[in-house]
Amino acid sequence: MLIFIYLLSCLTVINAGSHSLMAFATYAVGQTPFPEFSVVLMLDDVQIAYYDSNAFSVFYRSFTDSKYLEEQKRDADVIFRHLYDSMKNRALYLRQHLNHTNGVDVYQRLAGCELSNNKPGLLQSWDASNGQNVEEFTFDMEKNDIQIKMPWMITEDQPHRLHIKFLYENVYHPICIKTLRRYLNTEKNRVMRKVKPRVRLLKKTLKDTDEVQITCLATGFYPRHMNLTLSKGGQAVDDVQITGGELLPNGDGTYQMRKSLVISAEELHERPNYNCTAKHLSLDNKLDITFDVKVFNLGSYKLFIVVSVLVLIGVAILIIIAIIMWRKRHAEGRGVGTLHTYSPTPTLVNEHEK
Repeated sequence: MLIFIYLLSCLTVINAGSHSLMAFATYAVGQTPFPEFSVVLMLDDVQIAYYDSNAFSVFYRSFTDSKYLEEQKRDADVIFRHLYDSMKNRALYLRQHLNHTNGVDVYQRLAGCELSNNKPGLLQSWDASNGQNVEEFTFDMEKNDIQIKMPWMITEDQPHRLHIKFLYENVYHPICIKTLRRYLNTEKNRVMRKVKPRVRLLKKTLKDTDEVQITCLATGFYPRHMNLTLSKGGQAVDDVQITGGELLPNGDGTYQMRKSLVISAEELHERPNYNCTAKHLSLDNKLDITFDVKVFNLGSYKLFIVVSVLVLIGVAILIIIAIIMWRKRHAEGRGVGTLHTYSPTPTLVNEHEK
């Protein structure tokens, strides 16, 4: 999982008008309950297909046009076979180079291409072994150039480098772009949909300090490309002062992002305006929310707290007095009442009876 997160972090932010086709491949050496080799194919953030060495077959997770089925199988065989062979060679070389004779070694690769405004872009790959970066590769079709960073690997000789360049120029890059275009056509309703973000500016007073934290939260948006900024008095806040900014998935297939800034007591007394600005494909214009420090007066806030506490104490005292008085009256009602005395009725005696 750590290696997977590392590979994701290698992805550069693609422009709003861009789409990517990426393969997440894993090769494991040693005894594990998982397949020796597996690949997950992603169009932007939508899973398209899965492949592993147990079945040596591609499982498609989306609509597949039957007229392209045979062509897709041929292309998949070429790409997945290349991934398998090259990753196996790299994994075994590193295992021997590092003298790992026992245990499990995991080699992973993130590889794919992109279209920028419907124009073929770079083909790139990033390799990691047991959580450490071992290779970065870039093929630029426009410049017809290859860049390879191999901190652990043996530098390839010139003939081998030319052979690699030929394969990427004439085989791998064309197949990747062709597959990307095809899936964009079949999955356009999913990957080209636009969902507007819900943007809020949250305010919180930090305990035991006179500081205030403001948080700009944008959530529920799609696609994932979002430009979220915090500014003070019309000037962008320095990134070192901001926390957050990670793109996180929601459970419904949309995304969220938040950025926070702590405002000191001194800054509050200066009373500048703070703005949260969101820019997204679904918005015709940028969306601005302002936090006006003039409204949030620190002295008034403290006074409000003191007055609120005094009012609560006063109400509590009145309730206690009322309870005491009620108990006193109730006790008097039970102990004092009408005094009743016994007075026998006198009996009249008949004179004749005497």
